[in-house]
Amino acid sequence: MWTQQRLILAPRTRGYHLITDEVVNQLKGLEKISTGLLHLFIQHTSASLTINENADPTVRADMETHINKMVPENMAYYLHNYEGDDDMPAHIKASLLGNNLTIPICNGALALGMWQGIILGEHRNQAGSRHLIATLSGQT
Repeated sequence: MWTQQRLILAPRTRGYHLITDEVVNQLKGLEKISTGLLHLFIQHTSASLTINENADPTVRADMETHINKMVPENMAYYLHNYEGDDDMPAHIKASLLGNNLTIPICNGALALGMWQGIILGEHRNQAGSRHLIATLSGQT
């Protein structure tokens, strides 16, 4: 079985946000797959997807602090700044963290570890809703 659907995430503030439930609640057909894969692709160049800690929100806060030190705003050498000081840094952060994930499916559920969740890295100060393409494949 192969299915593909577009998921829409609610707008969020800059930072790292746990979106596992929002993704799962929008997936149609997940519960029918006994063994398979979910592939998620974010259709934006200033936001990212990653898998990380799902319980302690300080992990997500520390990720924001650290990546902002790695990729600061207002660097004199940035040429691309048409949409504001956070624009080019957002593109760099999105490239560093990535735009897609593949997660195993076992018995109709995502086979994430106990402490793992799907994290949206929102790298813009003012962002709208984000769009994902979700591709489900597997045995029903």
